[in-house]
Amino acid sequence: MTATAPSPALQRPDGSAVRVLVVDDEQMLTDLLSMALRMEGWDVRTAGSGFEALQAARDFDPDAMVLDIMMPDLDGMAVLQRLRHSGSDVPVLFLTAKDSVADRVAGLTAGGDDYVTKPFSLEEVVARLRGLMRRAGTALAHDPEPILRVGDLSLNEDSHEVVRAGDEIDLTATEFELLRYLMRNQRRVVSKAQILDRVWNYDFGGRSSVVELYISYLRKKIDQGREPLIHTVRGVGYMIKAPQ
Repeated sequence: MTATAPSPALQRPDGSAVRVLVVDDEQMLTDLLSMALRMEGWDVRTAGSGFEALQAARDFDPDAMVLDIMMPDLDGMAVLQRLRHSGSDVPVLFLTAKDSVADRVAGLTAGGDDYVTKPFSLEEVVARLRGLMRRAGTALAHDPEPILRVGDLSLNEDSHEVVRAGDEIDLTATEFELLRYLMRNQRRVVSKAQILDRVWNYDFGGRSSVVELYISYLRKKIDQGREPLIHTVRGVGYMIKAPQ
């Protein structure tokens, strides 16, 4: 049995856990993001308003921030402007419910480094933060080869290449995220609800039937004509594992 290669662990240069500050006035969203980021082994703090964010940024000294633009007291743009004025160059990933070009340009012009538009997948936020911290040099990866492996199946998290037994497999963006989540949890049963949380929208907007549909898509591309890797655990969820 081939063990899964873990996603490259990010740490501060001194070896301590990277720190991420999550700022949003929606409690459910901050809870979900915190859960996802802590699963990466990161130290996470949250703030529910712009003024709380400024205080937390001073106290916590984060390596990256997830910052909602629309907040009731001090919006994300104003928070970022004050941080930059104070000399902070912390990488910032904006969350926004808006998707117009003008809003994107305004966020980046204000000093933001990247943005995601609500609704989004938690996996996307994790991937964007990893990229921001690596580019900024605030975090270092211990494994330069971000390859996940299960049996003869490999997935490159950077290049998005998926190969099984030497054959390259073409996946859509959603199929890739679903397969990555399964492979990160090799030999662990994940429920439909967990998959919806991590691969689809943070607000539980998906339905369990969409998980079944995409599992069937993956099976056709990954398992058809080969020994199956993706297994259904009836009444519980799905699991990926190498053949015994």
